[in-house]
Amino acid sequence: MSKSTSPYPHVSASATGTSLVSHAGAILLLRTAEKTGLITALTTELGPFRKPLARHDPGKILLDLAVSLALGGDCLADINQLRAHPELFGQVASDPTVSRLISVLAADADTALAAIGRARATARSHAWTAAGSTAPDHTIDEQKPLVIDIDATLVTAHSDKEHAAPNFKRGYGFHPLCAFVDHGEYGTGEPVAMLLRPGNAGSNTAADHITVVQDALAQLPFDPGYRVGKKVLVRIDGAGGTHSLIEYLTKRRLSYSVGFGLTDTMTAALDLVPEQAWTPAYDSDGQVRDGAWVTELTGLLDLSTWPKGMRVIVRKERPHPGAQLRFTDRDGLRLTAFVTNTRRGQLPDLELRHRRRARCEDRIRSAKVTGLQNLPLHGFDQNRIWLALVQLACELTAWMQMLAFTEVPARRWEPKRLRLRLLSIAGKIARHARRVRLRLAATAPGVDVLVAGLNRLTALPAPA
Repeated sequence: MSKSTSPYPHVSASATGTSLVSHAGAILLLRTAEKTGLITALTTELGPFRKPLARHDPGKILLDLAVSLALGGDCLADINQLRAHPELFGQVASDPTVSRLISVLAADADTALAAIGRARATARSHAWTAAGSTAPDHTIDEQKPLVIDIDATLVTAHSDKEHAAPNFKRGYGFHPLCAFVDHGEYGTGEPVAMLLRPGNAGSNTAADHITVVQDALAQLPFDPGYRVGKKVLVRIDGAGGTHSLIEYLTKRRLSYSVGFGLTDTMTAALDLVPEQAWTPAYDSDGQVRDGAWVTELTGLLDLSTWPKGMRVIVRKERPHPGAQLRFTDRDGLRLTAFVTNTRRGQLPDLELRHRRRARCEDRIRSAKVTGLQNLPLHGFDQNRIWLALVQLACELTAWMQMLAFTEVPARRWEPKRLRLRLLSIAGKIARHARRVRLRLAATAPGVDVLVAGLNRLTALPAPA
C-alpha cells in the first residue's frame, strides 16, 4: 500500500447519489419569479402560443430558459441543468420541445415579443411595489429622477447567422442597443429594452435610439402617457447627440444628459471663458478632483437650431499618462462635453451625474455573462427571442437582489460572484410527512445569506 503525497484527500467517486441538487441556490430565482408574478404573467400572455393538449406551458419553458441563463448557461441545451432536478424545477421540457417553441415564437416575433414585454412590465410593477423604499421609482422627482441609461455593444457572430454584418471595429456580428434602469450606487440595474441590430448599424442612429427609449418607457410601472415629466432622466453617450433624438426627448418632456461632440468653433469659444468661470470637477466619490474643471458654454454658442432649454457643459482635465490628445483638445487638456435640460444643480454635480452613465457598461458586462455574449441561434427573429430571454434572466437576477438582499453586500454582486457564492450551493431533497424539503449544504460559506434572502422573499405578499 503506497502513501499518497497529494495535499488533497484521496476519495473515490461513483454516479450513485440520489436526491441531490447541484444548483439549489436557484430557489432564490424561482421564489422571486413567484413573488413578482412573472410565472403567471408569462403563462397568461403566451397562452395563445400553447397548442391544444400540449404538456408544457410556453411561459414556464421561457422562464426555465431564463433561469438557466441566470445560472450561467449560454445556449438552449443548457436547460438540461434544470431538467436533472425535477424536485426543484418541476417538469422541464425536452430539447426538441424547447427548440420548436422558439421557432413558433420567431415565426410571429413581433406578437411574441409584445406578449413577453407585457409580462415583464407586469412583473416589474409587482417587484418595484414589493421593494418599497428601495425601488428605483421611490419618491422620484426632477431633482432625483428615475435614470435610464442607453448604450450599444458589439456581439461577435459567425458569418452564417442571419443579418450578421461587419462592424466599425473590424469585427463581425451584431450591434444591439440596450437600455437599463439604474438602481443607484447601492444597487445594480435591470434591462428595460434591447434592440437587436446588424453589426453595421450606426452608433448614432436617432431612429434606433428613439425606438429603445419608447420601449423602455413602456416597461416602467407607471403609465408615462405622452408627457412623462422630468422625473425620468435618459443618459446616453456621444452617440445620442443628434438633433432628432434631442428634439424627441424635449418633446416628451424627459430629462436628458447626453454626450455632445465639440466642433472647432465650439472649442475656440472656450478661449472666451474667464478662468474664474471654471469650477473644480468631482471624482466618483463626489470629492474635488485635482486637475479637472467644468464650465458652461451655452451662452457662447449659436444653439438656435437645437431645442430650447439645452445647456452645453464642458469638462477639461489633464490627460492620463500615455493618453493621446484629439484635434479638438486644447492647451494640452482633454475636453469632453454633454448637453442637458436640467436647470437646477451645480455644474460639478451635473457633470458627475452624467459620468455615472458608465454604470451602463457594468450592466452590459453582466448581460454578456448572462447570455448576451453569444447569440446561439441562426435566424434573426430567433435571436430577437433570445435577447428577450437575456432580459428576463437579468431582470430576475436584479429583482432577486433588490427584494432579498436589501442590507447585505450581495445586493451589488455581479452574476459571476452570485453564482459562485449563492446559486451554486448544493442541497439535498428530503421528504417527510408528505412534504418536500430542501436541505442546503450547511458548510457553504454563503448559506446564511441565501437562507436569510429566501426567508425575506417568502415573507413578501403574493402579487395581487
